[in-house]
Amino acid sequence: MSHDAAAIAAFLYREARLLDDRQWDEWLALYASDVVYWMPAWDDDDQLTEDPQSQISLIYYPNRDGLEDRVFRIKTERSSASTPEPRTGHNINNIEVLDTRDDAIDVRYNFHTLNHRYKSTDHFFGTCFVTLRRDGEGFLIANKKIVLKNDYIRQVIDIYHI
Repeated sequence: MSHDAAAIAAFLYREARLLDDRQWDEWLALYASDVVYWMPAWDDDDQLTEDPQSQISLIYYPNRDGLEDRVFRIKTERSSASTPEPRTGHNINNIEVLDTRDDAIDVRYNFHTLNHRYKSTDHFFGTCFVTLRRDGEGFLIANKKIVLKNDYIRQVIDIYHI
């Protein structure tokens, strides 16, 4: 494993751990201010929607402001979807570098998240496509597209499920 690959994996594992540990501010700090955070929906023809401006999305934030608002609501208990806060366990695998540029790296990985709330455990799984922007010695997430494979779910999907 190259140095970059090890650093990328460590960064992605840290993001998952911060969600599991409910360290919302630290998690948010991993995202660039101009990040696009998008989870497209599946249409009736089993195809992913392609345009968050004109088609439905499960989650879409065109910059970090939306993520900041979401974290604020979770932290201040203004989110009925997050009260009580669920217990999560994020598992990440199949990390693959798709492309590298001077200042950014495109990465694909699979995730499986277990979510326990109200004495019930749900599973969420899929594939993430992220662009990591180099930031000093580390990275910031500049773009994140989440493809949720099991989109027939019985609750509101949120940032900590994926």
